[in-house]
Amino acid sequence: MSKIYETVIGLEVHVELATKTKIFCSCSTAFGGAPNTHTCPVCTGMPGSLPVLNRQVVEYAMAVGIATNCKITRYCKFDRKNYFYPDNPQNYQISQLYLPICRDGGIEIETAAGKKTVGIHEIHMEEDAGKLVHDEWEDVSIVDYNRSGVPLIEIVSEPDMRSAEEVIAYLEKLRLIIQYLGASDCKLNEGSMRADVNLSVREAGAAYFGTRTEMKNLNSFKAIARAIEGERARQIELLEEGKQVIQETRRWDDNKETSHAMRSKEDAKDYRYFPEPDLVPVVISDEWIAQVRSRQPEMREEKMARYQTQYGLPAYDAGILTGDKTFADLFEAATEICGKPKKVSNWIMVETIRLLKENGMDPDQIQFSPENLAKIVRLADEGTVTNTVAKEVFELVFLKDIDPEAYIKEHGLSTVSDEGALRAAVEQVIRENPQSVEDYRNGKEKAIGFLVGQTMKAMKGKANPGMVNQLLRELL
Repeated sequence: MSKIYETVIGLEVHVELATKTKIFCSCSTAFGGAPNTHTCPVCTGMPGSLPVLNRQVVEYAMAVGIATNCKITRYCKFDRKNYFYPDNPQNYQISQLYLPICRDGGIEIETAAGKKTVGIHEIHMEEDAGKLVHDEWEDVSIVDYNRSGVPLIEIVSEPDMRSAEEVIAYLEKLRLIIQYLGASDCKLNEGSMRADVNLSVREAGAAYFGTRTEMKNLNSFKAIARAIEGERARQIELLEEGKQVIQETRRWDDNKETSHAMRSKEDAKDYRYFPEPDLVPVVISDEWIAQVRSRQPEMREEKMARYQTQYGLPAYDAGILTGDKTFADLFEAATEICGKPKKVSNWIMVETIRLLKENGMDPDQIQFSPENLAKIVRLADEGTVTNTVAKEVFELVFLKDIDPEAYIKEHGLSTVSDEGALRAAVEQVIRENPQSVEDYRNGKEKAIGFLVGQTMKAMKGKANPGMVNQLLRELL
């Protein structure tokens, strides 16, 4: 009889904060600059340079801690984490080991198995390292220090997760909280949110934890789910063969769907931590915490409830719209302009999401303004244009943020409600489709739909559908 194994998972999530400047210097944190252009003596580790703490980093860390139900450490300090790596110019990283800024929190997640709370052991502030670029053609590695010194928070969970589904639910909830706070854009593809997975397996019911491995290089939720399944299977196979799992850091290769060992897993003592001598401790007063708490925005759960009461939206709509901060902001701004919440919701949930999928875009890449969305909603709702024309024009709004009113006027796309022109078109359709006319007169109601369609086609989608229907029935 084969054994039943339980997976035990904890996460270390690194989040790049949305400050304009780095954690200890005034260099830009903007993504995508030419290599080594966002640098200075401090973030390139030049001898004699001194760090100065960015106050906004502390406030973002506190805001995330408050939103994840953590206790804020009133007296916190920075420590030096010593290690040599080519993208780490100082040969140490300024981090927090002994007195991290936030501790003992947790967030509630929901999966098919129900609700549970995932504990947060701590959140600490630290600086990011640079980035190594491997040039296989030249067989060299070159280093870009633009990212060196970009402010990070590391959110360390308790080992409370038991499946890939729970891990993804936790990460999605965490990402949404941080995006709502404006503390980070949390783009996994740009590295502004990165998750390292600590995973072990044990026999179901066992009190002890198995030997854990840490997996790195995970830059999408799908990759994280695949890595968890792959590593779980690898560890179980080792145990079934009577072998030991080695505590190590492994690199996940998503293309090959396998992982390989990078290095043995270090413990805190291997980094020779000691208090950072160039930075004074951070003393956080009750007043400062109260200030940060007073600026906390409306979170998803509150927003969902408000959308249903204030705007009369169904729970399903409220869930979709609040599931991404970009959608929520767009919905509120467009609704304020046109006053048609359900119609705005429909345009976001149907046409906008369809066009995002077709163009391979994420919601935060939306370029069009709430003003132009509100105009489309109003033009379609008032019948100034037909739904067909509105959808065609909205595609241009989506891609180029054109003014739909001006475009419709310029291209003569307004709905044709001229009875004479419509009557002539309907009469021609009746003449050209005797079989459908016969079918309608024999009681086949569907035939009228075909004739309406043919009339709309003849009028290039600009005919008033209500008038077309009325004229057809009258003439038939």
